[in-house]
Amino acid sequence: MAVLLEHESQIFLDLFHQDGLVVCARGLGIDRLLLRFLRLYCEPASLVLVLNTSPAEEEYFIDQLRSDGVVHLPRRVTNEITNNTRYEFYTQGGVIFATSRILVVDFLTDRIPANLITGILVYKAHRIIESCQEAFILRLYRQKNKQGFIKAFTDNAVAFNTGFCHVERVMRNLFVRKLYLWPRFHIAVNSFLEKHKPEVVEIHVSMTPAMLAIQTSILDILNACLRELKRYNPVLEVEDLSLENAIGKPFDKTIRHYLDPLWHQLGAKTKSLVQDLKILRTLLLYLTQYDCVTFLNLLESLKASEKAFGENSGWLFLDSSTSMFVNARARVYRIADEKLNQKGKVSEKSDVKKENELKRELVLESNPKWEALREVLKEIENENKNSEDLGGPGQVLICASDDRACAQLREYIIAGAEAFLTRLYNKTFGKDEKAGEEWIKDRKAVKSKGNARPDTGPQAKKAKLTASSKQNKHKKQQDRTIIQMMGKTEEEKREELEVEDNKELSSSQESSIEETIPEDFHVNLPSDCYYGIFKNPLTIIHPLQGCSDPYALTRVLHEVEPRYVVLYDAELTFVRQLEIYKASRPGKPLRVYFLIYGGSTEEQRYLTALRKEKEAFEKLIREKASMVIPEEREGRDETNLDLIRDAKPASVSTDTRKAGGQEQKSVQQTVIVDMREFRSELPSLIHRRGIDIEPVTLEVGDYILTPDICVERKSISDLIGSLNNGRLYTQCISMSRYYKRPILLIEFDPNKSFSLIPRGSLHQEISSNDVTSKLTLLTLHFPKLRILWCPSPHATAELFEELKQNHPQPDAETAMAVTADSEILPESDKYNPGPQDFLLKMPGINAKNCRALMNHVKSIAELVTLSKDELSKILGNAANATQLFDFIHLTYGEAISKGKSKR
Repeated sequence: MAVLLEHESQIFLDLFHQDGLVVCARGLGIDRLLLRFLRLYCEPASLVLVLNTSPAEEEYFIDQLRSDGVVHLPRRVTNEITNNTRYEFYTQGGVIFATSRILVVDFLTDRIPANLITGILVYKAHRIIESCQEAFILRLYRQKNKQGFIKAFTDNAVAFNTGFCHVERVMRNLFVRKLYLWPRFHIAVNSFLEKHKPEVVEIHVSMTPAMLAIQTSILDILNACLRELKRYNPVLEVEDLSLENAIGKPFDKTIRHYLDPLWHQLGAKTKSLVQDLKILRTLLLYLTQYDCVTFLNLLESLKASEKAFGENSGWLFLDSSTSMFVNARARVYRIADEKLNQKGKVSEKSDVKKENELKRELVLESNPKWEALREVLKEIENENKNSEDLGGPGQVLICASDDRACAQLREYIIAGAEAFLTRLYNKTFGKDEKAGEEWIKDRKAVKSKGNARPDTGPQAKKAKLTASSKQNKHKKQQDRTIIQMMGKTEEEKREELEVEDNKELSSSQESSIEETIPEDFHVNLPSDCYYGIFKNPLTIIHPLQGCSDPYALTRVLHEVEPRYVVLYDAELTFVRQLEIYKASRPGKPLRVYFLIYGGSTEEQRYLTALRKEKEAFEKLIREKASMVIPEEREGRDETNLDLIRDAKPASVSTDTRKAGGQEQKSVQQTVIVDMREFRSELPSLIHRRGIDIEPVTLEVGDYILTPDICVERKSISDLIGSLNNGRLYTQCISMSRYYKRPILLIEFDPNKSFSLIPRGSLHQEISSNDVTSKLTLLTLHFPKLRILWCPSPHATAELFEELKQNHPQPDAETAMAVTADSEILPESDKYNPGPQDFLLKMPGINAKNCRALMNHVKSIAELVTLSKDELSKILGNAANATQLFDFIHLTYGEAISKGKSKR
C-alpha cells in the first residue's frame, strides 16, 4: 500500500486517537484514509463493521488490500449466509461489509455479538440523517456496546450546506464529538502539495464565433426561462436558482428540492418550464462536449419532434432561439446560393454543384479543442523521441468527460476530423448523403491538382504531420504513435472511411478497437471502459464518469503510471487526485495539460464547483467554532438522551385513580415487522418509542400490532400501483380472512402535501379509474377493512403505540404460520373459507347473517333441503329468505318467464 502522505498520516492519527467525523476536500483521498483503517483492523482479533459502501467500492477496497498482501481480507454479509450460521460468521472477526437491512435485523434478533464489536467505520457520512437505516444501526450499537469506536468519513462538504445545523445533526446521529476539517486550503495540505507540484500547462482554447453565438443564445433563453419560472412561482425567488447555478451539474437536484413539495399544485406552464431548463442545460453541455453534427442533430430533433414542439413553453419562438439554429446549421453546412449572393463570386465548385442541383455545401467545423489536443499530442511525441535521459518514452493518459466523448476523440485521432465528421454527417443526416459524396469528390479533385488551400484547419495540418512522420520512419518501428498511424495515403483513408460509413459509432471498447486498431492491440487494464489508441508508448483515453466501477480511472492511473496526462475536460476530483498521485511518487515527472474553453460555461462550471466547496468549508469552520457539544454525545454512559427508548414526555402526570398512583407493572410492547419493511424508516421510529421489534418474514400484512390487528403499509406511489394491478385486493382478502381488524395504512411523504389527489386533477365527473373511486370500491368489498391516513412516519409510530394500548402482544410463530393460501385458520374461525366465500356470493346472504346461517347449517347440501320458513327463521328476514330460496329452487325456464313478466 502506498505510504500515507504527511497530511494523511496527520488525519489518520487524529481520528485513530479520538473518534470523529472527517470532512475532506474532494479528491484528497478519503478512500486512502479508509483503506488505512481497514488495513489496521483486518485481523481475527477485532470485529469492525463498515457501513454505506457500494459493492463496487467494496470490491476496490478488497482488491487493494489483497495486492498489499493482507491475509485476513474483509468479508461481505449477503443473503446467501443463512440466519443460523450468521453468528459464527461474525465471531470469526476481521472487517465486515454488510448492507444496512441485514445489519438492522441482526442487531434486533441478537444474531450479531454486539458486545464484541471493536467499532464501526461509516463511509459517505454526510448521508446519515436521523431517519436512515445507518442511524438506526448506530443507535442499536451504542445501546448494546459502550466501548467500541465510531469513525466517520466524507468528502462532500457541499452536502452540509443545506438545512439548519446540518453538520451538528449528522454528528448527533453518528454519536461523535469531534469534527475534523481538511479543505484543500488547509495549511498542511497546501504547503505539502506545493512542494510536489506537477508541471501544468493550461491551454485556454477560444471557441469559434459560431459556438460563442450559440452559447450566448442558450444563456439568454435559460435566463428568460428562469425569470418566467420565478414570475409564476414567487416562492422560487432564492439565490440558489441563479443563472450561474443553472449551468452547474447539481442544478436538477436544487430545483427538485424546491419544487417537489409543491409539484402537485403546479400548473402545466411551470412543469414545461422545468422540462425546458433540462433540455437547455443538455444543449449547453453538448455544445462544448461533442462535435457540430451531434449538436445540430439534437437541436433539429427538438424542432422535429411534434410533442416537444407542442409542449415547449415558448422558448423556440424567441429571437435567441432563431440565432442558435442559424449558427448551429452554419457550423455544419451552408446553402450554396447564399454564398454566391454574399460574396458575388462564382467558383468552379459552385458551378459543379449547380449542375448537380445541390443545395447544401458542407462546412463541418472542427472542434477547436480537437486541434489543441492534436498539437499537445504532437508535442508529447517530439519529447518522447528525445526521452532517453528519462528512461524511454512516457505513457499518455487522455481524460474526457464520458464514454461518447472518448469514442469521438479516438476516432478523430485515428481518422482525422474531416473523415470522422463526414461519416457522422452521412450517418445522422442520411438523406443528404449525396451532398457528402459530392463534397468528398470535390476535395479529392482539389487535392489532386495540388492547389490545396494554405490552411483549412485539420486537413493541412494532417498533410504536414504525415510528411514529418514519413521522415521518421527509419527510426525504431515500435515507436508507433498517432502520427505514423495516420501516415497513410489519402486514398487508403477514403477507403477506410467508406468501410466505416456502414458501421454504427460504437461505444463499446471491443468493437471500437476492431474498427481501426490492429487486432493485437489489447492492454490488460483494470477497467472496462478505456479506449486504446496505440501501444508504444501506451496512449489511452478514459472517461471521467459513467464507468460501472467508480474507481476505474484511479486503477488505470496507478496501473499505467502516465508521464503525460491530458485533461480534455476539467473535473475537480480528478485534478486533486492527480496532485496526490504526483506527491506520492516524488522525483518522477508528471505533466498535466489542461484544455479548457476560455470564457465558456465549461470554465464557469469548474470555477463554481471550486467556489462552492470553498464556501462550504468556510461555513463548516464557522459552525465548528460556535458548536456546543454535550459531554455525553458519544453515548458511552447512560446519560445520552438519544439512546433512551421512551416517547412519553416528562410532563405526563401519574394517574392516582389506579391504586393511588402506584407505578403500574408495564408489559413490554412488541410489534412483528415484515423483513422487507426495513427499507423504510418506520421500524426505527417504532423502536425509538420503546416498542420491541420482531423481524420475521410475513406473507400476510407488513406489521402485526396485536393478535387481531394486521396492518398493510402503502406509500402513495405504492398504493396507486397496487390498486391498478389488483395486488391490494388479494392482500385485503388475505388480511380479512385471517385477522379480525385488517388495516390499510396510507403513509404520506412529510415533505409533500397531505392530499391524495392534486387539486388540479379533481374532475366534476366521477370516474372508475380515479384512486378515490378504487378506494371506495375497496371499502365496499371489505366492510371490516379500516383505513388509516398518516401525514408522516412519525405520526404512524405514535398511532401504532395508541392502537396497542391495553391489548395482548402478538405471537411471531402464529403470524408466520399465516400464509395467503394456508388452511390453518385462527381458532376463532371454525369455518372453511371456500364454502364461506361461496355462501357470501348467494342472493339474500350478507356479512351480517352469514355467521348465523353457518351456525345452524352444516353444509351447502343441507342448506338446499331447508324450506322457506326455516330459512326466514334462521336469517331473521323474510325478504332475504325468499331471495335465497328462489335462487336455489327456481328452474332456468321459470326464472326467465318471471323476468319477462316483470318487464
